[in-house]
Amino acid sequence: MKKRKKRFVRLLIISFAIVILAASTGGFLFWKAVYKNNISLDAGQVGYLFIKTGSDYPGLLSELISTAYLKNIKTFDWLAQRKNLPNHIYPGRYEIKPGMNNDEIIDMLRSGAQKPLNVTFNNIRTTAQLAGAISKQIEADSASLLIEIMNGENYSASAFNPETYSVVFIPNTYEFFWNTSAKGFVKRMVNEYDKFWGGPRKQKAKLQNLSAVEVSIAASIVDKETNRDDEKARIAGVYLNRLRKGWKLQADPTAVYAFYIQNDSLLHRVYKKHTQIDSPYNTYVNKGLPPGPICIPSIAGIDAILNAEKHDFMYFVAKADGSGYHQFSKTYKQHQKYARQLHKELNTRKK
Repeated sequence: MKKRKKRFVRLLIISFAIVILAASTGGFLFWKAVYKNNISLDAGQVGYLFIKTGSDYPGLLSELISTAYLKNIKTFDWLAQRKNLPNHIYPGRYEIKPGMNNDEIIDMLRSGAQKPLNVTFNNIRTTAQLAGAISKQIEADSASLLIEIMNGENYSASAFNPETYSVVFIPNTYEFFWNTSAKGFVKRMVNEYDKFWGGPRKQKAKLQNLSAVEVSIAASIVDKETNRDDEKARIAGVYLNRLRKGWKLQADPTAVYAFYIQNDSLLHRVYKKHTQIDSPYNTYVNKGLPPGPICIPSIAGIDAILNAEKHDFMYFVAKADGSGYHQFSKTYKQHQKYARQLHKELNTRKK
């Protein structure tokens, strides 16, 4: 009887030990699936998971596998199913950091807590180039972006036309969500344009007797004349002097642009024949400003027009030293002297 009792106690202890072991093992496996680091990135590294608009759960798993961010896709899938992630897939750009566990990743994805990004554009000549540059930074493709950029319904009909839509896009750095639509991008930029011109700039434009759009058109010419921001206000002063006197602007960059839109190629040097190109953009042929900008003007260019130097210079030409700066003249005779110096140097360099 005693032996049987001892055997029963021994079996009970063994069974209890097995239950404890099983519970411990199950608990460890649960902890591993939920709370253990499941990211393969090294300390200091950051990865981004892009979930496209319209993606489903299998698509998410496929993206996770292709990025190789997860150490164990099975534990992620096990927990994701139990937390109902398949019914909560939201497009966006999600930041993946070292040390994240499955629970943190799934909660981030379920809540749509994507990471915004900085969208930057500058030195853009045409709306097509703008669409291409933006499409490399957000989900919207270049075709849909160009359609919305050229969609007049997005702008005030009284202020803009197809030749001037591009002035709405002020070159700068803006925070966007990656999955911003093409229409959403344009709408945001219209708001940014309104804020840009909502302060003292509009008053300064009136003082120059120019509309905001005209300021941007003039600024685009200044931008193409020089990369030297510290000289732009002086060049702006020359063009404003010419406008006020009713002279033709005779700006080389407008002849370059006229050639570009007719031939889809850029000039590296303007000759007399180029100044005769028949185009509304060629200010050697036409008085006043062209019908639209010859590039998307920079903030520096816009502010140069608004804060143009007051002087008596009517001419300028690039310095022969290749510095990128210019010689300014009040008389044509003086201007010719500087022009001859430049042409001599260019001929020497065979440009």
